[in-house]
Amino acid sequence: MTQTTSRVLEPSDLDAALAVLDREPVANAFVTSRVQIAGLDPWRLGGEMWGWYEDGILTSLCYAGANLVPICAGPRAVRAFADRARRAGRRCSSIVGPSDATSDLWRLLEPQWGPAREVRRHQPLMVADRLPADVTPDPYVRRVRKDEMETIMPACVAMFTEEVGISPLAGDGGLLYQARVAELVGSGRAFARFDADGKVAFKAEIGAATDRACQIQGVWVAPEYRGTGLAAPGMAAVLRYALADVAPVASLYVNDFNTAARRTYTRVGFQEVGAFMSVLF
Repeated sequence: MTQTTSRVLEPSDLDAALAVLDREPVANAFVTSRVQIAGLDPWRLGGEMWGWYEDGILTSLCYAGANLVPICAGPRAVRAFADRARRAGRRCSSIVGPSDATSDLWRLLEPQWGPAREVRRHQPLMVADRLPADVTPDPYVRRVRKDEMETIMPACVAMFTEEVGISPLAGDGGLLYQARVAELVGSGRAFARFDADGKVAFKAEIGAATDRACQIQGVWVAPEYRGTGLAAPGMAAVLRYALADVAPVASLYVNDFNTAARRTYTRVGFQEVGAFMSVLF
């Protein structure tokens, strides 16, 4: 009979946790990038890492921080993570991860944690490992400089509010969100095209980065420039930076109802390889 158990991982479990994360480098890019920087110390990581063991071997993880993220988790691991999450109480603002495990996790948690503000059941996960042959990267898309924080912040807030449905400035006045944007700008992973008035016309960030995969996020075109053809060349420019400077594969996930964005990503060469699901509180 298989012996199974779950527990909170400790810093000494780092190598075993990275081995699990490495099984799906694209899907796990966000959590892997956090763990590679912060290790498994909950204070530095911004949350606990839960582990699921079968016969003494770590086989599944669940990141429990601002997001609850199941990782390489089958049905039995999901049940154990749901039990632990129920006992701890909801401390996350979202559950997000591969759609099968996330769907199972939400089904078990919804009776106590529901209702959610919004459930996005199918968010295609897309990847690209080369530049498109027929879309020229926008030469005006460049890295955002550190002295341009005041210019980029309103665009980031507008994108987040449109995407998530609430302002990132709610709660702490935006301190955490501003720090995150500053971190991306400071590390050279925020990109934008500025118009003649110095305003942001297009922007995107490389939000998570490992040596195997990176994740593009925060793609946004200013309302007055939508439909003018900035999105595809802008994305091609960000993809060029990503593949040249960060990782051999770039990924993103997109809401299935956002047909314009999906069309743009497909045009730039992104291909669907799976699906995520998000539960927003």
